[in-house]
Amino acid sequence: MKKRRQFFKTALGAGVAALIPSTIFANPNEKISALTTIKPRALKKGDTIGLIAPGYAIKPEVLIEAKETLEKMGFIPYHTDRIHGNHGYFSNTDSERVADLNEMFANKKVDGILCARGGYGCTRIMHLIDYELIRKNPKALIGFSDITALLNGIYQETGLITFHGPVGSTINDPYSIEQLQNVVMKSTGLPPVIKNVEITDLEEYSKPEYDRYCINPGVVTGKLVGGSLTLVNALIGTPHEIDFTDAIVFLEDIEEAPYRIDRMLTQLMQGPTFNKAAGIALGVFKGCDSVPDPKSFTLKEVILDRIKPLGIPAVYGMTFGHIENNFTLPLGINAQLDTKKMTLQILEKAVR
Repeated sequence: MKKRRQFFKTALGAGVAALIPSTIFANPNEKISALTTIKPRALKKGDTIGLIAPGYAIKPEVLIEAKETLEKMGFIPYHTDRIHGNHGYFSNTDSERVADLNEMFANKKVDGILCARGGYGCTRIMHLIDYELIRKNPKALIGFSDITALLNGIYQETGLITFHGPVGSTINDPYSIEQLQNVVMKSTGLPPVIKNVEITDLEEYSKPEYDRYCINPGVVTGKLVGGSLTLVNALIGTPHEIDFTDAIVFLEDIEEAPYRIDRMLTQLMQGPTFNKAAGIALGVFKGCDSVPDPKSFTLKEVILDRIKPLGIPAVYGMTFGHIENNFTLPLGINAQLDTKKMTLQILEKAVR
C-alpha cells in the first residue's frame, strides 16, 4: 500500500511538471548564451515606424504629436486601430496588445517599432509573445519605463538587440532625437561617446534628484542591461529575471519614495547576480526626492548606502529616465562606462 501511495505521488508530480512550460525553469543567462546575437537593420529616412501601446492607453493628442515628430524625422508613422482601444487603464485587452506587437514584427512594410508610451501592462503579455516570429523578423524596438519588460524579455528569448530610449510621448526634444539617430540610424562606425546633456534648465536641475555624482570610481566594460528599477524588480522570479553578471547595469525610476528605492535595491543586492555586475549607471530618479522628509533618508543617502559598499564602479545622474532628455541605450551591446567622466561609449555597432 505504501509503494502504491508513493507511485501516485511520483506520477502526479511528473504529470504536473509536464504541464509547466520548460521556460519557467530556464536560466536567462543560459538562454542568452545559447542564442546568436541579432542586430536589427539600421533605420533610415523614409522607413515606416510602427507605433504600439503595449501598456497604458495613449491620449489622441499625444499620439498625433508623436506621429508629427516621426514625420519631421523623415519617417512614415503607422499604427493599427488597436492603439485606439481603451480597456480599463490599458490601451486594449492583453490579447489585442500582444497581437499588435506580433503583427508589427510580422508586417514586412514596418521597418522599426516605437512604443507610443509606457504605463503598466507589459508583464501581462510576456508569455503571449511570439518570440520565434520576432527572431525571424528582427526589427528595432524602442521604448522605456514599463517597456523594460519587453526589451529584456525579447533580448533573452531571441538574441535581438533592443533599445532603451524615448517613447512616442517623449521623443519631441532635440537631444533625445539626436541620441536615437546616433544609435539606430548609423550602421557604419561607432556612435559618438554618450555624454550628459548640457544643463540649461537651472530650475529643474536644481532639484536633488538631478544631482550628478560618482559613487565608486572606475572604467569598466560589459553588456548593457537594465531599465526601470521597478520593472527590473518585477521580473525577479519570472522566466525573464535579468542576469547581471559582468554587465553594465543601467537603472532609473520615477516618483518612488526613498524607502521604496531602498527596498528594490536591497532586493537586487540579495539576489544571485547583481553583486557580480561590472558597473552600475543610474539615470535620473525623477520625483523620488522632491519632497524631503526630515525623518526620512534622502534619495542620495539611500543610493550611497546601498550601492557604495558593493565596490562596483557606479555613477548617479546620467541623462536617461523619465526626463525630457534621454539616452538611447542598446540592450545587449558591449559598452564602456567611465564613472568620473560620466560617459558611456558603445563599443560595437548596435544595428547592421
